[in-house]
Amino acid sequence: MRTLNYELKQLCYRNRDGGFATQTDRMRMLQLIGHQLHEAGFRDLRATGLKPKHVEALSRRWQGEGLNPGTIKNRMVQLRWWAEKVGKRDIVAQDNKSYGIANRQLVSNTSKARMLSAVDLSKMTDPYSAMSLRLQAAFGLRRAESIKIQPAWADRGDRLVLRPSWCKGGRAREIPIRTAAQGWLLRDAKALAGRGSLIPADSRFVEQLNRFTYQCSQAGIHHVHGHRHAYAQSRYRELTGWNAPAAGGPSSRALTSEQKVIDREARLVISRELGHEREQVTAIYLGR
Repeated sequence: MRTLNYELKQLCYRNRDGGFATQTDRMRMLQLIGHQLHEAGFRDLRATGLKPKHVEALSRRWQGEGLNPGTIKNRMVQLRWWAEKVGKRDIVAQDNKSYGIANRQLVSNTSKARMLSAVDLSKMTDPYSAMSLRLQAAFGLRRAESIKIQPAWADRGDRLVLRPSWCKGGRAREIPIRTAAQGWLLRDAKALAGRGSLIPADSRFVEQLNRFTYQCSQAGIHHVHGHRHAYAQSRYRELTGWNAPAAGGPSSRALTSEQKVIDREARLVISRELGHEREQVTAIYLGR
């Protein structure tokens, strides 16, 4: 993996062209892609060794994570850039539809929240997968974060601290522990994981990720990203006193000047807790 990351860095240094926000952003994106390929089992990949199977594996993962189509398309742009710079432009299809990637989603005031139920959990036979699912619902975690997390290390009493290596883009963050139910859940998570993560001692991340995906599928639990939507909408109601537009609340246009200030502050808080950097992203979860 170190070799691949080094070679990707060199590609960026040698090709200081436009088409992305900054060279640093492109480098970070490519390093994330390299890390995910490593997790998928492609351990000895070189920059010049990119093949269609690598592109397909990444596309399946990103869609399986429930990422916004716009996010996936941005990543595909970087894969095409990588392929072009190593003389393999044709290995990445120019049409995203070839990979089943949907069109960009416009902001909608239709809720995509999914509530986790005891019936859902009763259908799961792997306690680690069930615990990851519970943490997603309680703290708005991404799937990978809920698997990699080390509950004993992350629990700081009043907040949950996530290490960079657990998070998308290597962005560490903190999430407040606000309720007794969250505290009880973390107690259960620590009892299960001990001093480690929610990856069993005899497994690797990619193996547990596959196990988690299979468990959810067998239990009929789809679109687990909806738990993050539910978390965001719950936090919005808590911070503002009214429902988000996607949950039946007033649209931004209907808010008073004072309410718009509260709305923006709440969205900034939620954006940080979900691991995003821009307030605009919250429209995906909350509507506008």
